[in-house]
Order: sequence, then structure tokens, then C-alpha cells
Amino acid sequence: MIVNEETKKQQNSKSMQSYLAPLVRDIPPSGIRRFFDLAEGSKDIITLGVGEPDFTTPWHVREACVYSLERGRTAYTSNAGMIELREAIAQYLYDSFQVSYQPSNQILVTVGGSEAIDLALRALIVPGDEILIPEPCYVSYSPITSIGGGVPVGIETFAENDFKLTAEALEAKITPKSKVLILCYPSNPTGAIMTYEDWLPIAKVVEKHDLIVISDEIYAELTYTQKHVSFASIPGMMDRTVLVSGFSKAFAMTGWRMGYACAHPDLIAAMLKIHQYTVMCAPVMGQVAALEALTNGLEEKDRMIESYNQRRRLIVQGFVDIGLPCHEPQGAFYAFPSIAETGLSSDEFAQRLLMEAKVAAVPGTAFGQGGEGFLRCSYATSVAQLTEALERIGEFVHKLKTS
Repeated sequence: MIVNEETKKQQNSKSMQSYLAPLVRDIPPSGIRRFFDLAEGSKDIITLGVGEPDFTTPWHVREACVYSLERGRTAYTSNAGMIELREAIAQYLYDSFQVSYQPSNQILVTVGGSEAIDLALRALIVPGDEILIPEPCYVSYSPITSIGGGVPVGIETFAENDFKLTAEALEAKITPKSKVLILCYPSNPTGAIMTYEDWLPIAKVVEKHDLIVISDEIYAELTYTQKHVSFASIPGMMDRTVLVSGFSKAFAMTGWRMGYACAHPDLIAAMLKIHQYTVMCAPVMGQVAALEALTNGLEEKDRMIESYNQRRRLIVQGFVDIGLPCHEPQGAFYAFPSIAETGLSSDEFAQRLLMEAKVAAVPGTAFGQGGEGFLRCSYATSVAQLTEALERIGEFVHKLKTS
């Protein structure tokens, strides 16, 4: 019997599936990427989806990297990262957010903030541990919890409460198996922030139930009406907190993949073991660039933030004018308008918006519990693009209402 090549490929594909770990095989692909795969290759698409600054990394940061390459600086660094970079991170965090870490044993330079979160979870999780995750949230938290053997437990937050986590909602989800609380404020995807007063009751619950906190503060610099308050700065919380951040958002360095984690020395030591065996160290060229950004790039960072603030006001007012209720984001660079009144699900709305209006945005359901009825739109793009996108969305919504 002659089997054609296509049939062979199908048979090989089916057999290969049986080798895959069921846990990994069954994890759905990123809800963000799915929509941008649909948009890829289409003409005239305006993208409001990927959380990436439209600014280019400042020239002097790129030049520092190029100069280091010209000097032949291409070797491994310390597993934990260059000591001068860790010192700069420590000084920056103290100056900006009043948290104090020792560069020698409390700071680990990672390949993006995502690696830092993964390391922290792998260092902490015993199979079956429950990991508490306020939702809507960044798409990676639940999958990497599951991959690490933990059980993700969503805690729904609501627009009427500005998507803030409350002590009551947290307390309601805690069981004897609860071990870690993952926080992300300013929030992706909602733009919500937490104040010092908001954090105090959360800290009491954390202490009462002996939880460890992973605080993803990658958007810490991107706040518009109030200064960011690090959870680690709340009395009694520093030793319980893994502070995760990086250079992608505020410093326009997404592709450099430079992040860091700060925590109790014992926890950093455990994370460092995993980092040693899986990554070795973050790329030296990226570390040199990150050091330059912290040393000489703060004014440019502030100018970018002011530009985001202008766009924030534009997009929120635009959604209000269209008739889509939109909680005002106080941080990050995302708007999270409600599309519930259109009668479409988030997924249906996003697909039709892409196909009919040529605007790519992310359905709220990509971000977990509570995301249905919402759409995430990044305003980290030009004013001209935002203005055109709002016009297209307005026309699309008008047609929905009149059809």
C-alpha cells in the first residue's frame, strides 16, 4: 500500500502527540497571540493589542550595547547578573519606591520579568499548592503555575471597584492549600492601581494566612495620578514579597528581555539555582544596556510616560464618546472598555472588529475570570493611529446598534 506524503505527516503528527506531556499539550495558546496571528499579513490593520511601547530604545542605550560589543564584551557574567547592574537596580528602587535590597544576595537579573515570575513559582511550589491570582490578569500567570505543579485559583475583580483586589475577595478564596498570592499593579489588562490604603488590609490577610507574595511591578513607573506603591514597602511585607520588574515597558526595551527579581536572600538563592541550570545568566549585552538606561535614561523615561498620559486621556474619552463605558486606567498603558451593551461576547466582538473594521484588540476573556464583556486596547501607539482606530471602532459599534 502506497501512503502519500501528506498522510505520513498526519500519522507522524498524531504519534508525536502521544509523547507530549498532557499538562503542556492541553494548555491553550496565548489568547493575545491568537488574535495577532489572525491579523498577520492583513493590510491596513491598526493594532491595539501587544503590550509594547512604540518608542525605540534610546540611542545612548543602544550605543552602550554596541560599544561593549566592539570591545569584545561577550562572555558570561555572574549568574546573578553584573554586580554594577544589581547595585544600580538597588539604588533605583530605593530612590523611586523606598524599598531597600542588598545587591549581593537579594537581587537576581533575569531574562525578562517573565523568567523571574517562573523562577519564583518553581522555587516555591510543592505540587498541589494553590496560587491565588486576581483576575483579569496577565495571561502567563495561570499556565506557568500549572506547569510548576501548582493549582491556579482566580479571584475576580470588578469594574465598579476599579478592578482593585479587596481583602474580602482574597479571604474568600483562601484554603489550607493556599501558598502564594500573585499581584500585578498597575494592572495588565485593566490599568488599575492600588494605593497604600488599599494595600494595608491585603497585607493583614497575607500575614494572617502566612502567604508569600509575587508582586509583578513591571508597570510601576507608568502611573498618572498617583505614585506607585510597592507591596514590598508595606510594613512587614518585604520578607514575604518577591518584587519582580524589568526594563521592557518604562524604558522601551521589550526585545532586550531584561528583568529582575528582589527578595529574601534564601528565596533568591533558591531561584538562582534554577536560573543557573536553565539560563546561566542574562545576556551581557542586555545587561550593559540596562545599566545605561538606569544611569542616564531616566529623563527619557519620564518623557515617554507623559506621552502615554496624553494618549490615555484620548482613548478613554474616545470610548466614552462611542458609548462604550470605560473605567479610567490609572496605570500601565491599557484601556479596558466594556462591550457588554453590544450584545456580543468579547471573543465575537474582537473577531468582528478585526475582520470588519481592521482593528486588532484582545478579548477580555484572554485574561481570565471577569474578562468577559471587556476588550483590552493598548494605547502604546501613536496619537494618529489611536484617533483612526477610535473612528473605526465608533463606526463598527454604530453599525452594530443600527443593524
